[in-house]
Amino acid sequence: MKFTASCAELSGLKADSLILPTGSTLENSANTVDQWSNNAISTAIASGEFTGKSGQVLVLNFSGLTIQRIILLGTDGLSNQRQVKKAISAACSALNKTKSKSALWIGGNLAENIQAEASIVAQSINTSVYNYKKQAEKEKPNLESLVFWSDLQSETSAIENAMSYGAAVGDGMNIARQLGNLPANICTPSHLADQAISLGKAKLNKASISTEILDRADMQKLNMNSLLSVAEGSDEPPKLIVINYQGADAKTKPVVLVGKAVTFDSGGISLKPGRGMDEMKYDMCGGASVLGVMTALIELELPINVVGIIPATENMPNGRATKPGDVVTSMSGQTIEILNTDAEGRLILCDSLTYAAKFNPDTVIDIATLTGAVISALGKVASGILSNDQQLANDLIESGTQSADPVWQLPLWEEYDDLLKSNFADMANIGGPQAGTITAGCFLARYAKDYKWAHLDVAGTAWISGANKGATGRPVPLLMEYLRQKSEVSSD
Repeated sequence: MKFTASCAELSGLKADSLILPTGSTLENSANTVDQWSNNAISTAIASGEFTGKSGQVLVLNFSGLTIQRIILLGTDGLSNQRQVKKAISAACSALNKTKSKSALWIGGNLAENIQAEASIVAQSINTSVYNYKKQAEKEKPNLESLVFWSDLQSETSAIENAMSYGAAVGDGMNIARQLGNLPANICTPSHLADQAISLGKAKLNKASISTEILDRADMQKLNMNSLLSVAEGSDEPPKLIVINYQGADAKTKPVVLVGKAVTFDSGGISLKPGRGMDEMKYDMCGGASVLGVMTALIELELPINVVGIIPATENMPNGRATKPGDVVTSMSGQTIEILNTDAEGRLILCDSLTYAAKFNPDTVIDIATLTGAVISALGKVASGILSNDQQLANDLIESGTQSADPVWQLPLWEEYDDLLKSNFADMANIGGPQAGTITAGCFLARYAKDYKWAHLDVAGTAWISGANKGATGRPVPLLMEYLRQKSEVSSD
């Protein structure tokens, strides 16, 4: 996809489709387009066909013009970044249905500034053309180019940079979506390892990237018995995937992203109900988001150091599988009584968090489809966040707001941590029926005491169910916004 910016005369620009964000009152460029279209827009408003209401989309077809159609996008009532992104996505979806090869976006009427609008447009265009089957077969989308028009000549370069960023985030989301949508018999731990190895071969100009894959024997030497206990019931070999992206000086401490990748979660001996179990292929979406972030970093070559750690395994029942009541010793030396084998995500994350300390991290963020309880608390709108550092939590919350990929903070209080007590080990792997998301966070916090750490529970946001079932690519936008802001601060 080719994204460019222009401030040329509108009448001289050509495209299959023109997208015009506007309210019910036509101003500036909207007036120009209306006159150019023989008052077709004002006529649609006068007739009530187009009200200008937030997110409304209306397609007006033409003949004999340099533009074949105008796609109107309502802007009245937009009040936050989430609404802006939702509206832009609706327009991009309508554009995609027209099968246009070229598009012209009239900028300046959305978001808090022109650059933010351009970034969201590019991201939304790339995610709107995603199609599971077409991506698997490597088919190219119909849309080949988009020109973002603005009357701000001084902003042209900045707009193109913003679109490059947004396009890269969209590409990262699509990678995460495709991996999440693949069936579990294809997207195995070994398949994820192969994807990481491919990323590690990327040729970069300013940055470098490398990949290391740890097998079962390597994890045994590191005493990752908690992680390995989850893999005991599966014939698929577990993998610990480590991706090292270096875009800054080697002395700069990295941000470490730890992504849970249970490529299929049957629940193990604590078997899940059969209804909806097919969706447990999405239990690797945390790991997929890390691969998505790495894809975007490669495109952008941000001046920051990032390490991605992806513990990948299946959780299956067989004669070797871990049983409720078993006790394992984690890499940290802490013992865990496994009361429920379906609370396996924290068991693979805790050893990965211990392993993360070897990189002398500036910050560690884990991403996991960890608890059903977070869906009860926050639904499908916001991801849950828990952290041992309030400034880190604040930064991630702000990044979520700016990227329209929101998170909501939950507490890590000692009263919740007490629920993890065990008579037979240092802790149990569940804390009972109450506050399930929080006790899961308290469990992980015991392994993250030596650095700034945050946990993102994306069980409610990583995929959607129903007729439009599929992975969402979240929280790639949130993570990339956090890394972008952090790289800008570091380079100042």
